[in-house]
Amino acid sequence: MNGQHTYQEIMTQPAAWEDALAAFAEVAEALASSWQTLKPNQVIFIGCGSTYYLSLTAAALLQQATGIASRACAASELLLFSETLVVDPAKTLLVAISRSGTTTETLTAVSRFQQQGGAAVWTITCYPDSPLAQMADIVLPTVAAQEESVAQTRSFASMLIMAQALAAYLSGQAWEQLHDLVAYGRTLINQTAPIMQQLAERQDLVRFTFLGSGPQNGIAHEAMLKMTEMSLTVANAFHFLEYRHGPMSMANAEAAIIGLLSPTAADHEKQVLAEMAANGATTLTLSPEGGDIALPTNLPVWAYPVLYLPPLQLLGYYRALSKGLDPDNPRNLTAVVTLDTAAF
Repeated sequence: MNGQHTYQEIMTQPAAWEDALAAFAEVAEALASSWQTLKPNQVIFIGCGSTYYLSLTAAALLQQATGIASRACAASELLLFSETLVVDPAKTLLVAISRSGTTTETLTAVSRFQQQGGAAVWTITCYPDSPLAQMADIVLPTVAAQEESVAQTRSFASMLIMAQALAAYLSGQAWEQLHDLVAYGRTLINQTAPIMQQLAERQDLVRFTFLGSGPQNGIAHEAMLKMTEMSLTVANAFHFLEYRHGPMSMANAEAAIIGLLSPTAADHEKQVLAEMAANGATTLTLSPEGGDIALPTNLPVWAYPVLYLPPLQLLGYYRALSKGLDPDNPRNLTAVVTLDTAAF
């Protein structure tokens, strides 16, 4: 059956979230000790593909929670243009995120950072014995999230919940509240699967746009990637208000626009979606305030990002099936990108 691994990995991910949180509890004291010793003035998150988009959300959450300057970049950018990113290596913490822990750009960027006197490297990975883990000072493992599929679903969400726990814990907030997301996740998956399947199967829709701002922007980009790689459908992602600045020329009857409404800026975001619906686009909202897909209303801001993921992953999965494609094995892709390190 096409997509059997992807489907199973999406549907079982809440259990992997629980496992990730248990793993986080085991390293929490080491994180606190390292953080107090380092006292970094800058934190840089790196990844490739999905984990770069994860880094966008992770950096936004950490800076929002701790006030420490945090930014995300593709691992290749840190490797090739570190002077535009690192202000003071000795006061910079690098958080490298990689499902496999073997991606060439990430390994090489970490090595270069260490050679330049970077303060420390932490990693979030599904493989705690990987080359990346062996290079890191602290490893945040998400072993139960390992996957058969090329496209990341369960792994992305589990590594993201690690990053959410990290932001909450380092800022002294009750990261244990994330355990509540396990039950919410199961409910969301079961309730939203029919909605996402119906939208995915609409062949009159030829373009899918995902809008997200703040910490949700990285999630919007990940949803775009899932739609692109699994279903070979034209997809893009933007900040909500930026969509007005040119891209909205594509908002018509052939477009689906999915809005990831934030807990703090929903009034502005809903206005954008209303304007696009008036232009003829099909719109769908995921929101803590209700809407097409309602998220819980009683969570802190830093707890929300992972909850947007399961419905969006299902959308890409069902779109692939509707086109006769196999989401387990996207065209031209492999689970790990390996390059000739001599080129660097």
